[in-house]
Amino acid sequence: MDFNVIPIALIGAVVILLAIFFYYVPFLLWISAKVSGVNISLVQLFLMRIRKVPPYIITRAMIEAHKAGLKSLTRDELEAHYLAGGHVEKVVHALVSASKANIDLPFQMATAIDLAGRDVFQAVQMSVNPKVIDTPPVTAVAKDGIQLIAKARVTVRANIKQLVGGAGEETILARVGEGIVSSIGSSLNHKTVLENPDSISKLVLRKGLDAGTAFEILSIDIADIDIGKNIGAFLQMDQAQADKNIAQAKAEERRAMAVAIEQEMKAKAQEARAKVIEAEAEVPKAMAEAFRNGNLGIMDYYKMKNIEADTGMRESIAKPAQHGPAKPIKE
Repeated sequence: MDFNVIPIALIGAVVILLAIFFYYVPFLLWISAKVSGVNISLVQLFLMRIRKVPPYIITRAMIEAHKAGLKSLTRDELEAHYLAGGHVEKVVHALVSASKANIDLPFQMATAIDLAGRDVFQAVQMSVNPKVIDTPPVTAVAKDGIQLIAKARVTVRANIKQLVGGAGEETILARVGEGIVSSIGSSLNHKTVLENPDSISKLVLRKGLDAGTAFEILSIDIADIDIGKNIGAFLQMDQAQADKNIAQAKAEERRAMAVAIEQEMKAKAQEARAKVIEAEAEVPKAMAEAFRNGNLGIMDYYKMKNIEADTGMRESIAKPAQHGPAKPIKE
């Protein structure tokens, strides 16, 4: 039996046991907490491992809070926030920053903001150092029909009390854009807006656009205004074209109606002519019947023929007179 193998195996087993011991009982972390003045026991650190809570995160957060003067922050509160899915380090950073900036931020509010999905540390920084938001180009039309394209810079500060349930930056931008459109649209002409662009800012600020949002609007500055298209002229041209199309459609309708009336009159004339021809065809029959019945004599018949001949002669004499004097006959 090789006795040299036993000490090596024993040393390996001891090293493994020590590694497991120091993992579940972070002795060095406990010493660091004690040196920093944080009251925490080895048993509590061991139980954190059992509860699957990183002792390093909780201990470092407690040390930071203790050094910053936040004596009321307890280990149980930090563990509960971690187990709820929160960011312990960001919450402690936010509490320390708020304390140094004299901002009233209780621990419950900070954890609620963090669990709501907002960056509580960034919110505290925005409360101390306001943020500038550039709006996209906003297009509006003044009363004279000229289009204006405005860009604004909105300076906002985080409202700590409205971070839970308050609207975000998108709502601020939408409301500011709506206010700019309303302000330009109520202007008599575009020159008034170009001469006095701060009137837009004053009108928008008076509307209280930050109500119900997580921010407080400090100022709205019009960065740039450009002149766009003459929308009024385009609308008038479109209206004139529409009126022209309507007039053409009505004229076409009247023409079609006149053609229909003409066709109807032609049809009636043809029908009347057919009736006349039919009536003329009955005349010989009536005369023959009158001869047979003795109602018409030979002399009466000749008189009627003479009258027809005289009428035809008069018509033939009158036709050249209608077309002007008769031309002389050349020899």
